[in-house]
Amino acid sequence: MAHHHHDHSHAHDHAGHSHAPDDFGRAFAIGASLNTAFVIAELVFGYAANSLALISDAVHNLSDVFSLLLAWGAAWLAGRRPTERHTYGYRRASILAALFNAGLLLVAVGGIAVEAVNRLREPAEVASWTVVWVAALGILVNGFTALLFMRGRHGDLNIRGAYLHMAADAGVSFGVVIAALLIMSTGWLWIDPAISLIIAFVVLFSGWGLMRDSVNLALDAVPRGIELVEVREFLRTLDGVSEVHDLHIWAMSTNETALTAHLVRPGGHDDAFLHHVCAQLSHRFKIHHATLQVEADGAACKLAPEELV
Repeated sequence: MAHHHHDHSHAHDHAGHSHAPDDFGRAFAIGASLNTAFVIAELVFGYAANSLALISDAVHNLSDVFSLLLAWGAAWLAGRRPTERHTYGYRRASILAALFNAGLLLVAVGGIAVEAVNRLREPAEVASWTVVWVAALGILVNGFTALLFMRGRHGDLNIRGAYLHMAADAGVSFGVVIAALLIMSTGWLWIDPAISLIIAFVVLFSGWGLMRDSVNLALDAVPRGIELVEVREFLRTLDGVSEVHDLHIWAMSTNETALTAHLVRPGGHDDAFLHHVCAQLSHRFKIHHATLQVEADGAACKLAPEELV
């Protein structure tokens, strides 16, 4: 009966798990539409107010719409069924999207910084109420979109990319409002680029983290949040297991982890043992895709030595 329970929890994990990316379909749809509408509004007001700041911000926000669509497409691809050619389906697309979005964030940082340095050299008049109101709208649009992705940002790198883009933009809009209000009251034009540089630094910091994590996943590193030592220790202390070798843990997508390992178990094994191990890996370490090779004698295995992958 205990075995049946394990099996059930394992099946439940799988079911609950495969639906994870779909939850954000609505968030992506809302976010993309809101941001597209905002870009159009910024262009219209920018031309009307003859404000270069608003027009360049619209172009920047357009790159956000693009990054949202990219993350959305990748999340959709990751849910597609495997084919004869792509036996994992297209799960890795989510890792590529996170990688690409990290690149976009870092490029955006460069853009903000260059723009700010230029404005420090020759300050431009930015203080107008139109700018304040449109930027305030930007805080609302980007802030709201960031909130939609907030709960998924820890478990899924792809969602974190979308979240960081939106949060960064809400920050930029906030900076524009503060700068405009301060300039109106003090007349110091350097406040605007100074605030931009501070924001660029914050975005650089978060974009760098996203870049590092997504490069790691692309290189099949052990995903953040899983300790190889703990997993190895767990497998080694399993009933009847004398040795663990050829242990690999890697990301199939930005929210799914796979594992392969060879377990030496001289007393033989049955399906109940395998299902129990898989259920435990799923429950304890969130590794839902485990493949185990059980051997009676490790000496015969060519992959047993530590240095062999």
